[in-house]
Order: sequence, then structure tokens, then C-alpha cells
Amino acid sequence: MSSTVPAPAPFARLSSIDLLRGTVMVLMLLDHVRETFFLHVQLGDPVDVATASPALFACRLLAHLCAPVFVFLTGLSAWLYASRQRDGRRAASAFLFKRGLFLVVLELTLVNFAWTFEFPPQTLYLQVIWAIGLSMLGLSALLWLPRAALVALAVVVVAGHNLLDGVRLDAGHPLHTLWAVLHQRDWLQFGDAVRARTSYPVLPWIGVIALGWAAGPWFARDASTSRRHALLLWSGLAAVTGFLLLRVVNVYGDAAWTLQDGAARTLMAFFNVTKYPPSLQFVLLTLGMGLLLLRLYESPAVARRLQPLSALGAAPMFFYLLHLYVLKLLYLGAVALWGTNRGAVFGFDSVATLVALSIALALLLQPPTAAFARLKARRRDLAWLRYL
Repeated sequence: MSSTVPAPAPFARLSSIDLLRGTVMVLMLLDHVRETFFLHVQLGDPVDVATASPALFACRLLAHLCAPVFVFLTGLSAWLYASRQRDGRRAASAFLFKRGLFLVVLELTLVNFAWTFEFPPQTLYLQVIWAIGLSMLGLSALLWLPRAALVALAVVVVAGHNLLDGVRLDAGHPLHTLWAVLHQRDWLQFGDAVRARTSYPVLPWIGVIALGWAAGPWFARDASTSRRHALLLWSGLAAVTGFLLLRVVNVYGDAAWTLQDGAARTLMAFFNVTKYPPSLQFVLLTLGMGLLLLRLYESPAVARRLQPLSALGAAPMFFYLLHLYVLKLLYLGAVALWGTNRGAVFGFDSVATLVALSIALALLLQPPTAAFARLKARRRDLAWLRYL
């Protein structure tokens, strides 16, 4: 568990990490299908417990795994990248800085256009790719800290940022823009033409990516496999247990939940955790489940059965961009063929239809994503491929 980065080793992808990435990409696909074809169902954030169906709530709850798991794995992958470089931290810091900037630009251009098909844009949504990019920029500086100090800082940020929930700065305050980027989900106005929504305040995500970097030594080339399995299992169980305890106490780490009319809606209220920004309870639940899945995927038998998911995890950015544009084109095609059937939008009538379309799209998009993953593996001489 040394804080030093080990000597460079030959590159070999870890199937468990790719499988977990692939899993959350499929869950993300389901959530984006919901956002595309269920717009006529007005939901709160993340889901209106009083009105949403349990099935729709379950889809959204599963999607909660996506961002924290992906940000955590970004930090973990950055440590693995450093472990393969002769200059270790320096190479990782430079790469994180460049790729972080690339992701911010990507969010402002191709990603936003995929959601709105609006050019020039009048509204910019600063969402998950933006948050990952800024988190990478943060980690590019924080990784120089000793590992113990980095872990302590990450824990303080993740566990303590809810103490700042009551700090609200109005537009016009000199620190409003900075605070909206860090912790306060809000609108930013740039002149008369463009406004931006800080959908993913980044302060807690910087803590999550730092935790991923800190977990890197568990996957070092010379690390004990049995020890890694134990660490994944017990840290996952500890996080989920911490979530359950905090939820039962119901005084810190998220908005308090209340008993609802019926067992199903009470259970929904219990698991209705806050994502924007991610509360302590949100991170404990999602990262805990992510770590347990990562332990499960370390099993060779499980990895063999789920191997097609690895391709999605090996080229996640390609899959992300591809699925956004495919969904937008499908929606525009549906409106052209059938018109709008729910006021101003086209929408499906059931969650089962959303699940069926998500499965069909995952199967459709897997081959091109697998082909791109093979290209990345084969053409390591093309440095730009690393950014996708």
C-alpha cells in the first residue's frame, strides 16, 4: 500500500474495470432513453417519490451508479496510467490536465449540440463530461500530495461538503460563478445571448476522483489479488453500511426522508438520495455498490459471461458520443413519422418499452464500439485516440 508509483510495467487492460465501465454505460443508456422518450412524464430531481411509478424510480436509481463509478474509475485509471510511465506522476498530471481540458471543450461543443441540436447555442448544460473534465484538472494538481494526505482531503470533501449546503450566493455576488461551478447548482448568464446551467457542481466529484486515484495501488502489477478482493469487498460493504446507518439516523448527509403512503413509496423515499451535487449518502450508496460490483467482476467466470460489456468499457467516450447522436436522430425520426403524442413531445407509454429500446440500442451499438476499442488497442502510436 505504498504511496509511491511502481516501476513501469507492460500494459494490460483489467477486465473487471472495463466490465464495470460497460455496466454503467448500459445503465446510462437506459437513463438517457428515459430522458429522450419520457419527457412527457414530469419528474423532480432525481424522481418525484409522490408521483413516479416504482418501475421508473428503479430505472433512475440504477442510473445513479453511473457518474460516481465512472469518476472513481477515472481516478483509478489515472493511477494505472502513471504506473506504466517512467516519469509516473508527472506524465499522469500532464495527461489529466490535457484530457480534462479536452473534455470541457467536448461538453461545450459536441455533447451540448447532441442534446439540443441548436447552433449557435443559447443554453449550455454543464453536465457529467464537464464535471469529469474539471475533476481531472483538479486531480492533475492533487496527485502530487502524499497518498495519506490525498485520502484525508478526499474524505473531508466527500463527507463534509454537505455542511456547505446552506451557503447560497446570488447572481451578482463576486463569487457566484465560482460557487455555482463548485457546489451550487445554478444558472450563469453570459451577456444577453448565452446562459449556462451548472448541472454537475464539481467539488464532491473532485473528492471522488481522488478516492479512485488512492485505490490505484490495490491494482498494482505486484499487488496481492486476495488482498485486493478483500479490500474491494470490505470497503464496498462499509460504504453501503455507512449509507444505511446515516439514512436511518436521518440527520446528516442528505435531505431527510419521511414515511410515505405505502411500503413501496416509503422504500422509494428511503433511497431517494441527492445527486446535484452528490450528497455523502449518495456517494456511499453508489460507490459502495460499485466496489462490490468490481469485486464480483474480478471473478473469471463472471468476466467470461459478461465479456461483451468489456468493449463498452474499453471505449466509453466513443460509446457516449455515439449513443447521444443515435438517440437524437431516433427521436427526430419518431416525431417525423408519428408526430407528437404528449403535448409538445413524443413519448412512449411504458417503462417496459424504455427498457426494450435500451437493450436493442446496447446490442446495436456494441459492435461499432468494440471495433473502436480494437482500433485503440492496435494503434497506440496514435496519441489522439487516448482522448476518446
